Amino acid sequence: QIFMNIAIFEDEVLAGVTTHQELFPHSLLSVIANFIPFSDHNQSPRNMYQCQMGKQTMGFPLLTYQARSDNKLYRLQTPQSPLVRPYMYDYYDMDNYPIGTNAIVAVISYTGYDMEDAMIVNKASWERGFAHGSVYKSEFIDLSEKIKQGDDSLVFGVKPGDPRILQKLDDDGLPFIGAQLQYGDPYYGYLNLNTGESFVMYYKSKENCIVDNIKVCSNDTGNGKFKCICITMRVPRNPTIGDKFASRHGQKGILSRLWPVEDMPFTESGMVPDILFNPHGFPSRMTIGMLIESMAGKSAALHGLCHDATPFTFSEENSALEYFGELLKAGGYNFYGTERLYSGISGLELEADIFIGVVYYQRLRHMVSDKFQVRTTGARDKVTNQPIGGRNVQGGIRFGEMERDALLAHGTSFLLHDRLFNCSDRSVAHVCVKCGSLLSPLLEKPPPSWSATRNRKYNCTLCDRSDTIDTVSVPYVFRYFVAELAAMNIKVKLDV
Repeated sequence: QIFMNIAIFEDEVLAGVTTHQELFPHSLLSVIANFIPFSDHNQSPRNMYQCQMGKQTMGFPLLTYQARSDNKLYRLQTPQSPLVRPYMYDYYDMDNYPIGTNAIVAVISYTGYDMEDAMIVNKASWERGFAHGSVYKSEFIDLSEKIKQGDDSLVFGVKPGDPRILQKLDDDGLPFIGAQLQYGDPYYGYLNLNTGESFVMYYKSKENCIVDNIKVCSNDTGNGKFKCICITMRVPRNPTIGDKFASRHGQKGILSRLWPVEDMPFTESGMVPDILFNPHGFPSRMTIGMLIESMAGKSAALHGLCHDATPFTFSEENSALEYFGELLKAGGYNFYGTERLYSGISGLELEADIFIGVVYYQRLRHMVSDKFQVRTTGARDKVTNQPIGGRNVQGGIRFGEMERDALLAHGTSFLLHDRLFNCSDRSVAHVCVKCGSLLSPLLEKPPPSWSATRNRKYNCTLCDRSDTIDTVSVPYVFRYFVAELAAMNIKVKLDV
């Protein structure tokens, strides 16, 4: 369900002037803000963070996956309906498009792997499908673009008995639906009817995928002849270390470890939390709404209710803590939502009371598999000989000025030299010691009588002698720079 951010005319008054609820009820920001439970108990910047993150959730955005051909579509495999929800959640019928999972969250600093914005996830919960999801990617393949205009001799298909297809492609030249594709597998094949040539294209992505569906597309006039297809692939994306999660209160966290369930803390009744949330995330952020949601979710699970979390329903006189505390007490739990936990390492009861409850968690679309970048050696720039940058072209990560400052501050100059010189564009150049020129030493041209094995000398064309030539290691880009300057009549002398 997509809410467009459109100015709406109400009683002939342009309502795009203010985002006040009465004048402009349908702005995207206010719609998403309406989904924050107990938002009146949060510090206001946290509500704004959540308005940004709400747009990035993996959920169940539509009911017509088979009919879609989006470039990228994120989907959660087993989403759930939240136990704690504001009034507007049902008003927009969000239960048909859920955006997260009810997780048992314990507020405890347990291993040190949950420092800063990290959180620990129970490995057993993950194995049972916690926040599992996938990405649907679609690719349009149009054969009419592959050949010069006016020639329509290309169609999808394969030559019978072609050794390249290895039973991976069907007779129509397309992969089987449900087939798993790996890097280098045959992806699709097409034939040239005029010449009888057959072509096989291969799957180029490093990530494995499953062929979800294939649509044969026509052209604008509706008389296309099997020229264009749309292949939709499903890439499984189960949570892994480095993936991003968030509660509905601007409390984002990175999955830092999948912790074995036998080493997790457990309650008296033997329950183990799905998520360990670091207590340091609360004092400075002041997201009290999340603490209330945890208590409300816990009482909802105990009594089989769905709690209303609309802001401004509670007040100083009629406090949320009292209300949900009494419900927890009625369910046989501690009034403040805390429990005694036992250490999963030693089995001893932990001395502190641990706050534990049910919080609706969202999985966000920022995944480490889309961001990781690594390279040993690889492509270099044609002009400067330096490593190229960019994740898509397998480039290097820039060691910039601030990184340089850090190494200087550490006093590790040789490491700095290695990074900026040896690992970048080190080259060996010939220089004339007498005139100091990098450009004048040239390799002498041998007379025809010489054998190819005979050693040729470098000769300075200015001094006309070869005993003054020495070799120096310089960055390749420096030699390029000197040549550029020479083109502008500027002479560079090296003092060797």
